[in-house]
Amino acid sequence: MVNKKYLLLAGLCSVLGAQPVLAQESGSQTSTTTQWSNRDMTYRGETYDVLDSNYVPSGRLEQHRKFLNHQYQFPAKPRNMWEVGVGGGLYNISGDVPSLMLWQKGGYGFHAHVRKALGYIMSARLQYNYGVGKGLQWQDASNYSYNPAWVNAGYTPVSPAGTINPKPVEPIFYNYRTEVHQLNLDLIASTNNIRFHKARTGVSLYAFAGIGGMAYQTWVNTLNGTEKYDFQSIVDKYKDPATGNIPYSKRKDVRKDLQDMLDDSYNSAAESAAKNRRPGIFDKKTLNFVASFGIGAQFRVSKRVNISVEDRITTVVGNNEDLMDGQRWSEQTPGYPVRTQQKDGTNYASLGINFNLGGGKKNVEPLYWLNPLDYSYGEMSNPRHMVLPEPVLSDADGDGIADQFDKCPGTPSGVAVDSHGCPMDTDGDGVPDDRDKQLITPTECQPVDADGVGKCPCNCDNVVAQTCGNIGAGAITFGANNTKITPAMQAQLATLAAQMQANPTCKVVIIGQGNTNKLQQQRSWDRVNAIIEYMSEKSGIDRNRFIFQYGQAGDPNTVMYRSAQPGEEGPGNVPPPFPNLRRD
Repeated sequence: MVNKKYLLLAGLCSVLGAQPVLAQESGSQTSTTTQWSNRDMTYRGETYDVLDSNYVPSGRLEQHRKFLNHQYQFPAKPRNMWEVGVGGGLYNISGDVPSLMLWQKGGYGFHAHVRKALGYIMSARLQYNYGVGKGLQWQDASNYSYNPAWVNAGYTPVSPAGTINPKPVEPIFYNYRTEVHQLNLDLIASTNNIRFHKARTGVSLYAFAGIGGMAYQTWVNTLNGTEKYDFQSIVDKYKDPATGNIPYSKRKDVRKDLQDMLDDSYNSAAESAAKNRRPGIFDKKTLNFVASFGIGAQFRVSKRVNISVEDRITTVVGNNEDLMDGQRWSEQTPGYPVRTQQKDGTNYASLGINFNLGGGKKNVEPLYWLNPLDYSYGEMSNPRHMVLPEPVLSDADGDGIADQFDKCPGTPSGVAVDSHGCPMDTDGDGVPDDRDKQLITPTECQPVDADGVGKCPCNCDNVVAQTCGNIGAGAITFGANNTKITPAMQAQLATLAAQMQANPTCKVVIIGQGNTNKLQQQRSWDRVNAIIEYMSEKSGIDRNRFIFQYGQAGDPNTVMYRSAQPGEEGPGNVPPPFPNLRRD
């Protein structure tokens, strides 16, 4: 029997031998993981996580893998939801007989559709429309001899010239009810989802065009049961005796009386080309090849729901369709009507509600709702996948300051430099520390020689006087009647405070001017006091280091200051001369 120790040793060798092969197969993944190990991988976008493989269909996983491994620059297109929708609205026919709107007891329609995004701009939609169009003419007609619906109902049209008709002419009012079934395949273009200054849009504007088929049938209301309508009574009521016609101003009254007279039977089939000059379907419905176009807008309610408003115009392709309103004859040439030149079409203005269907964990919203720049902007703002090389900044003199920021290139090795790359000059005498033989030269001993050595005066009293002389004199100008310390004054007082802090043994005289009247004297005191209080509270300068003077001759809006002379003394605070004086 083989010893167990040898079996264990053989197994260990097998594992070690297979390790290089396994490492080679997973090399790209390991390098990518190492590369991203220090990245914050939190998704901060507004649409979907491009790095999430759950959204990528199997057919595009190879592109996604290359993208993740930086072998291809563009991410794979994700799965996106289907849109289904329903709605309704106004359905009208554009023809020879005026169309009735819905609020005039006119046409209406319904629709249902399914839509799929082809990309971020283009999408395809299959839509079924059902529409009922109605029309009623307010002008009477008598030249309808070629219109079978009215002739077959027993009405007498006008006779051709030179003929005798034993029956009196009976005026009529054209009307119709048309039922339409339409199936369309549309190509839709949406562009306002591409946002350059906003993460997403709440409104999708689009335009569309498509082709499809339409089947329709038209009926005319010619009889009240089995009796003809008395249209002559309406003509007699509204006809203008001077012209013999019904005036345009009476059209609403005529339409109202006609609708009160007519029932809702629509009992006569209108003239039709079905199974004659046109193919027919569903018994007697005329079938036509149609084209549609229109515009619309969708309003996003949530990730799953949106509301749409749309208008579709449909026209027949290839055929001169003029029977949708049941009338294609004009009133010219009595007894011999001629065909009208107007081609019939439909208009459908609708309001709909749409739903996005599909698993949210594997499908994003339809692409026409997503901003394709979301990933690009996210990478520029918070890189997660972007390859960022380590920055290399040259430093020719090796002083620790990159060449592009170095104001003193070529600094010798070992020389201490400041933040600008220039040699340090501790005492500010103009001689760098590496060549300064007197590293700390007092200010009163400058200027210095080429070695940085200064010449100091031997009289100590003079040294103190010159030191206090480093505090510059100046003037602060106030606005008329104003004692407020403005930002410009604050900058000036900050310089004075720095000089006083650098010369802690020196005093400063604050001199207020203006002495011609009580108001000037009091305001002079107010301004000097304001300056000393500001310096004491904001800059931490002891009030006893100021000599308070006011009411001096000069410009009443100016306060002077200077360093005190050797031995010059004075109070840092004095009582106001006229504390109860009105200053305005």
